[in-house]
Amino acid sequence: MMDTHDALPTLRERVANNAVSRRSAFTLLGGAAVATSLPFVAPARAAQPGTRRASGGLLYPHESVTRTTREIGGVWRFRTDPSDIGEREGWENGLAQFRLIPVPASWNEIFDDVRNYTGTAWYETYLNVARSLKGQRIVLRFGSVQYAAKVWLNGKAVGGHVGGHLPFVIDITDAVLFDGPNRLTVQVENKLLLERSPAVPDTGRFAMTVTHYPQTTYDFFPFTGIHRPVLLCTMPEVCVDDITVVTTLSGRVTIDVATSTTWTGKAKVSAGGSTATIAIRDGRGSGSLSIANPRLWSPEDPHLYTLSVRLEDPALLDEYRMKIGVRTVAVDGDRLLLNGKPVFLRGFGKHEDFPVHGRGLDVASIVRDFELMKWLGANSFRTSHYPYSDEAMMLADELGFLVIDESSGVSLVFADPPATIEARRLRLEDEMRALVSRDKNHPCVILWSVANEPQTKPFNTHNVETPGAVEAGVRFFKSVIGLTRTLDPTRPVTLVGHDYGPDEWLELGDVICANKYGGWYYLVGQLDKARGALVGAINDIRKRMPGKPVIITEFGADAVAGMHAQPAEMWSEEYQSEMIEMYIEVAKTFPFIVGTHPWAFADFRTSQSVTRVGALNHKGVFTRDRRPKLAAHTLRRLWKTAGR
Repeated sequence: MMDTHDALPTLRERVANNAVSRRSAFTLLGGAAVATSLPFVAPARAAQPGTRRASGGLLYPHESVTRTTREIGGVWRFRTDPSDIGEREGWENGLAQFRLIPVPASWNEIFDDVRNYTGTAWYETYLNVARSLKGQRIVLRFGSVQYAAKVWLNGKAVGGHVGGHLPFVIDITDAVLFDGPNRLTVQVENKLLLERSPAVPDTGRFAMTVTHYPQTTYDFFPFTGIHRPVLLCTMPEVCVDDITVVTTLSGRVTIDVATSTTWTGKAKVSAGGSTATIAIRDGRGSGSLSIANPRLWSPEDPHLYTLSVRLEDPALLDEYRMKIGVRTVAVDGDRLLLNGKPVFLRGFGKHEDFPVHGRGLDVASIVRDFELMKWLGANSFRTSHYPYSDEAMMLADELGFLVIDESSGVSLVFADPPATIEARRLRLEDEMRALVSRDKNHPCVILWSVANEPQTKPFNTHNVETPGAVEAGVRFFKSVIGLTRTLDPTRPVTLVGHDYGPDEWLELGDVICANKYGGWYYLVGQLDKARGALVGAINDIRKRMPGKPVIITEFGADAVAGMHAQPAEMWSEEYQSEMIEMYIEVAKTFPFIVGTHPWAFADFRTSQSVTRVGALNHKGVFTRDRRPKLAAHTLRRLWKTAGR
């Protein structure tokens, strides 16, 4: 693993070439090249000197003396379109027969009749834009729309996006009206299609032994809707468009800057009492400054500095401010290092899942979750199994949580047709470009995860091996992991495997991450045998893939809150508690294990099936409404006293 200092000379060039320059005329709207799938999208203007070009960065739109941000939330109009007739009938020109829906929220938690609906629906609202904003660049930033979106303003197509968990930006400067309300219309669809990521199982080719409704390859609900804030943002025509920050333990901060146009001039950068000037030529520049006696960011002291980037010509054109942390992360043999020192991850896999609003953003719920994790003594979490909100990542920076930042590549099946696998690879690589672009400057992010539990065949199907599936996965993950390392050479990369395999996939990463469920899905009800099997599996993985750190990223048992048994038995709080404690105690005996993440933080909604009581996964140590089970108190005892 390349250390941070060695990466400095080439980082900006690598990020630029892969995240921006490789894209064609339309480039990226939040990580998806949508010109082919959304033919109404206008092409970007040619990048002539001093002219605007399509955005390559996903900087959060913080306000400053030159920028404004306003949320377009509240209650919108809503109408389902199960027959996909809306575009043909011109619904973008005004919705009839609508009902009201909160934004952000998942429609599956709001209305009974669309509880399991993932097809097409339409949203509409009205917004006014002040005349004083004329002359500014005006954009809409959608934090997350699941899964595909098309956007109109006043009946005019202005853009769209494919991919459900990352922001996308649409420039409406030339479409907005200043003399009255603007009608904003968004078409949303989340059809469960085989080629998408995440996907559905190919039930035509594989006989399912357990069925779910809705049928997916993954064990969480396919929530649908506008899930994160819609922001109306303004900034100068010449503005900061992207920033890449790399820090060293000495306090050296390297800063790469890209501007919204092919502008040439100077950028003044400052942080921690230090100031420097960066020369910008044709919209790009790189420089550094040094913070004296830096306070290193860590879970124990999550200190953040404010970085200011000002474009001056010589008067101020634009100022962008963001918080950064001085820290390094690396893999050294079988150790995971934070600031040059070994770190052990105590925490969870979890979900963006809450009663009433589903996956819709609710900052109060995020703060409450983080408060409960601090109460337990946790220091980390994984964004299982998709990128989380900007707000969650910024709070993790502030509170000192270490984050395994994961894509939506969950339960990818490599027995599917080659064309399907290739379509998923292209989708996932676009997502990794967008994920790295958005989260590369967060000190909380210490590890990229490109997938969770990829399979040679779908879960819950007859055990028929498909020739070539392992090799297809190797080709797939070599490409995705290689791209991710190129986009960000300062962080390790992994994929999370199911039950330690296949080896050919796991060994491609810098850290071995695996999910183990002995005592639940096999060796059911037999924790004594599960302990022996776990010890044997850990020893075996060490022999097969030596020299790398290991994180047990999932383990646990369902427990229905209030169900008790003596002696402990499956589904009881006692069984869940004893199983989690057993795994943690076993992991302590292996120094190359650098993290244990029980599954899961809280109960979460999933599809209906005979294995999911109340359409919930009950493996949370908290209930869905965040009430602690016995396992939560056990973890607090283990983590607050032993530290591992």
